[in-house]
Amino acid sequence: MQGRELLIGVCGGIAAYKTAFLVSKLVQAGAGVTVVMTQSATELVGPKTFEALTGRPVGLDVFGLGAHPHIEPARRAELFCVAPATANVIAKAAGGLADDLLTTLLLAFEGPVLMAPAMNAAMWRKPAVQRNCRRLIDDGFVLVEPEEGYLSCGECGTGRMADPQRIFQVIEHTLAGRRTPDR
Repeated sequence: MQGRELLIGVCGGIAAYKTAFLVSKLVQAGAGVTVVMTQSATELVGPKTFEALTGRPVGLDVFGLGAHPHIEPARRAELFCVAPATANVIAKAAGGLADDLLTTLLLAFEGPVLMAPAMNAAMWRKPAVQRNCRRLIDDGFVLVEPEEGYLSCGECGTGRMADPQRIFQVIEHTLAGRRTPDR
């Protein structure tokens, strides 16, 4: 993981707090991590949390800092992981829509993309969500399947974001098949 450059997208699911642990673990392993958040995600976890963990500014706006903030992070990163991936962002990605920084970067990014879905069990079971997930897999995305367990809505079922340790392992495995740019 040392010296690898990663892009982490955070969507507005309650599991966003788990992504702070994932980002911390990636940084501790030596990765350079840039975080981009949807507006909804900022309602759950403050951007300052991710800035403190990464030592980098958090991407929030298509027209943010830099000449091309909607492209530059995608050019630097070797891997893009969206965790949690909400039904909304999964649908946008499956349809090729880009109406915020995260979805614009998804379209601009040319490396491996991991999605870690997180949502209510009823939402996860919806045919439209399952169809969108199959579309992403067909398009080459890696899905880190949600887990079964207690959900924030008080129900039990499948929809919990995969454990951050599991996502970390999938990132490691995916990067193991890719050489670093300087080697």
